[in-house]
Amino acid sequence: MPSATEIPAPVAIKRPFTSTHHGVSRSDPYHWLRDPNYPEVDDEEILAHLEAENRFYKDYMAPHEGLAEEIYQEIIGRIKQDESSVPHKNGPYFYHWKFSEGAQYRTWLRRREESDTAAILLDEVALAEGHDYFRLGGLSITPQHDVLAWSTDTDGSERYTISVKTLEDDDSPGRVHADHIEGTSGSITWAACGEKFLYTLLSKEHRPYKVMLHRLGEEASEDQCIYEEKDPSFFVAVSKTSSRRFITISSGDHVTTEMHLVSADAPEQALLLVAPREAGKEYYLDDGPGSFLIRTNDSHKNFRIVTAPLGDPGKDQWKEVIPASDTHYLTDLRTFRDFFVVEERKDGQEQIRIRDWDGKEHYIAFPEQSFSTGLGSNSEYKTQVLRIGYDSMITPPSVMDYHLGGRNLEVLKEQEIPSGYEKSGYRTERLVATSHDGTKVPISVVYPKDYKKDGSQPLHLYAYGAYGLATPPSFSAARLSLLDRGFAYAIAHIRGGDEMGYHWYEQGKLLSRTNTFHDFIACAEHLVAKGFSAAGSISVSGGSAGGTLMGAVANMHPNLWRAVVAHVPFVDVLTTMLDDTLPLTPIEWPEWGNPITDREAFDYIRSYSPYDQVSAQAYPHMMVTAGLNDPRVTYWEPAKWVAKLRELKTNDNRLIYKTNMGAGHGGKSGRFEKYFDVAEEYTFLLQTL
Repeated sequence: MPSATEIPAPVAIKRPFTSTHHGVSRSDPYHWLRDPNYPEVDDEEILAHLEAENRFYKDYMAPHEGLAEEIYQEIIGRIKQDESSVPHKNGPYFYHWKFSEGAQYRTWLRRREESDTAAILLDEVALAEGHDYFRLGGLSITPQHDVLAWSTDTDGSERYTISVKTLEDDDSPGRVHADHIEGTSGSITWAACGEKFLYTLLSKEHRPYKVMLHRLGEEASEDQCIYEEKDPSFFVAVSKTSSRRFITISSGDHVTTEMHLVSADAPEQALLLVAPREAGKEYYLDDGPGSFLIRTNDSHKNFRIVTAPLGDPGKDQWKEVIPASDTHYLTDLRTFRDFFVVEERKDGQEQIRIRDWDGKEHYIAFPEQSFSTGLGSNSEYKTQVLRIGYDSMITPPSVMDYHLGGRNLEVLKEQEIPSGYEKSGYRTERLVATSHDGTKVPISVVYPKDYKKDGSQPLHLYAYGAYGLATPPSFSAARLSLLDRGFAYAIAHIRGGDEMGYHWYEQGKLLSRTNTFHDFIACAEHLVAKGFSAAGSISVSGGSAGGTLMGAVANMHPNLWRAVVAHVPFVDVLTTMLDDTLPLTPIEWPEWGNPITDREAFDYIRSYSPYDQVSAQAYPHMMVTAGLNDPRVTYWEPAKWVAKLRELKTNDNRLIYKTNMGAGHGGKSGRFEKYFDVAEEYTFLLQTL
């Protein structure tokens, strides 16, 4: 059982606040925890409450500092201190990054193909000095390889500042230009000339909405707007096609896309629309030697591949080259001079298909039955070697080259575990649970080889289940600290992700959202039936939209869980979806529904929204985290949720809550520092179980 703290749990004051929509009035006495000046948070009363929660959290952790430190040292002991990436070729250089001994951040380097000496491109360690938080956004080099542009975020707000410098082939730091652009999304796309680049500007609501063209040496105020997205529910992104001949400008929400093209030689010229936006339809474009290739779900949920002429890519010119399939879900597309690559999933398993331009194709063969794979750094358009990544629940991440000529995989590097790791000491399985409506839901589970499936040992269950984002059966060195203490660790591949195809996503969103919760509960019950744990002894975790899941299942089936960990949880779903002044609300309506205009969506979201459904009942032990500068899940959502839980829960199970006061959605940023949060989470789980 968790030890008692020496200070009382903070009690948030209650102030009357009522909102009415569709004739329904809702009382929210903790509404005051939202600072009216957000994204600035300077209300002293609010900050005092968050700091009181942080003191309570720290007081709870104090007796367990020894265990937390032990786990932390275990985790960082599995991290190679002087880790480096496998160099990848881009033009006349090989590029890579490295971590120096003890460094929290990377140093980026390159060397000429004929040289053994690498020069420093960018030193994140120096850039991060003096900042409690640091994250590198974009890192982009001109086609001539002589100028570097990069972007940084130093407070977790995800508003990136772009800087530029000239590169040298020695250890000279290079000349930093006066160019300085604030308030961007972080991405940088160079024109072919190397004298100007495109970037995306954020609105005050934090929406990427303007594509700007910047010329080196000019003030940001003089930058030219190339494209502006007027729809408040659409975000904009900029990239280049694989041949680097075209720049693409993509607009979209979670289910609809629209793309414009412009020549990389003349990005200030008029844009060419590929196909006008059509609600619920997506398409993504790349270019081959003589045509465009487009991945689209215009005729089937699982996408198909079509070609289009370079001069006229409109939809009436599309010709199918790979038809859609009920069994093969096409997830990505990448072109090269002599072939193209399709990433896909069949029965939930990731695969890589390679197809020549004349139609001959094959799949890469991998050594395990259950794994995660995808393309790595492939900068060369003309190549016969593919760089890919690979791992599984028991195989550490590997960097491989696939040689098309011999159709063989060459392992270049497998993640080293300095403290030691024996793959043979662990087992992994893929199970299938039956959900409430008869749907079969996959589960990936890993456990130590001597794990006893008699219900006596601990089980941790994780899931996300939203936005069509799959959770692959991948490796985690940090997770070993649970496995080595007798845990089994399971991933529930619930609906809302797209593991089993696009329909899997559709069946876990909008008016089908509660399927994700029922799937998760079914997976837990199936694992209990298989002897992996006992009801009431399972720990669970999820973050962001996975935090919605945590809040929902804690309300729906509290006696099934021993401990719940919710990271930056999206728990006040209805209130947020009713507020179109918040940064991300309009773009979220295709995912959650628009309760402003749709009474059915209002009632449905209200029926599961974790904050709305907190009731007077016994809850499991709970750990909640937040980021004060988080633009995705605002800090007040978990703050209000915890306050309401403290008010209504009927037992003495521990409820602790921590706000990272200088971070955002991803928590702390340092390579080692971020793992102390993981160590505290594992400590909490061990103390409760």
